[in-house]
Amino acid sequence: MSAGPGTGAGEAGEQGEVLAEVRGRVGHLTLNRPRAINALNHPMVRRIDEVLTAWEQDDTVVAVVVDGAGDRGLCAGGDVRMMRDSALGDGTEAAAFWHDEYVLNAHIARFAKPFVALMDGVVMGGGVGVSAHGSVRVVTERSKVGMPEATIGFTPDVGGTFLLSRAPGEVGTHLALTAGSVGAGDAIALGLADTHVPSERLADLTAALLEVTASDQVTAVVERFAEPSPDAPLSAGRAWIDACYSAGTAEEIVARLRSHGAPEAKEAARTVLGKSPTSVKVTLEALRRARELPDLPAVLEQEYRVSCGFLTGSDLAEGIRAQVVDKDRDPHWDPSTLEAVTDVERFFAPVASGPLDVPR
Repeated sequence: MSAGPGTGAGEAGEQGEVLAEVRGRVGHLTLNRPRAINALNHPMVRRIDEVLTAWEQDDTVVAVVVDGAGDRGLCAGGDVRMMRDSALGDGTEAAAFWHDEYVLNAHIARFAKPFVALMDGVVMGGGVGVSAHGSVRVVTERSKVGMPEATIGFTPDVGGTFLLSRAPGEVGTHLALTAGSVGAGDAIALGLADTHVPSERLADLTAALLEVTASDQVTAVVERFAEPSPDAPLSAGRAWIDACYSAGTAEEIVARLRSHGAPEAKEAARTVLGKSPTSVKVTLEALRRARELPDLPAVLEQEYRVSCGFLTGSDLAEGIRAQVVDKDRDPHWDPSTLEAVTDVERFFAPVASGPLDVPR
């Protein structure tokens, strides 16, 4: 066993928030904030990118495995309390965090070696960003994968609009506008994951992956532990989902959901109407535009503009207050209705500090 790059005290040592080591010829990254379900803060994002850069350039490292500490999940998302504090201030800290986070997401997508993400348990928001862009994405029966941003007055980011806009039919649109989550079967069906491995076999899979000596051995190792994909109940509802979410506007989507005969559609209408109206409208537009963009870097550039746009309104700070700070689950959105949201275009304006400029 050899230490990974920079594993000294205060960085990725035994008590660090990102544990990094090379086992044989495989780099092993563990997000290590189990009490926060390994939610990402800015130092963690920078550290992960630094380690991946070193391992990518190290010919002795043939693959990377990423997992989360504890038994609750890989990663619950980003540091939303920091985002709220920043939104209530000048926004620079949140914008800097998103800049580096989205650059990391793009780095993972183009990583030159097998990148195995073990997506056990909770995988939300930023957790999707550090896993679903990898080349080998493993889910378990415990996986809960989603982009919950509309609940906090925000929008799917970290490449979430890239992934959801390319999911079959309008299922990704439904997932984004309801801020819902899916299990292993739907995660695979939607293109957010590749392979199902029972959680009881995850430790053995990890041990086997850390023993590979060549990159072309990774797929065979994963397949050895894989089992058939579970049912995908959300994807099975594509008939009503596609019929409703193919409408041209958020208002018409809600109208179709309300009038559709499927009970799930009426429940979805209630759910969408409980989210930030600004988030719903901006997210729908972002998804539609993302479908027309050529690649992940282009979508991340758009997401950076949109995310920074949310720093200029009140819904992001209010949504985080209601869900995370006061936990009263009673956000007061402004505007409070879909019809009152009339300026979506401003969210797609260039960021004053400059573009994301993601390498391709």
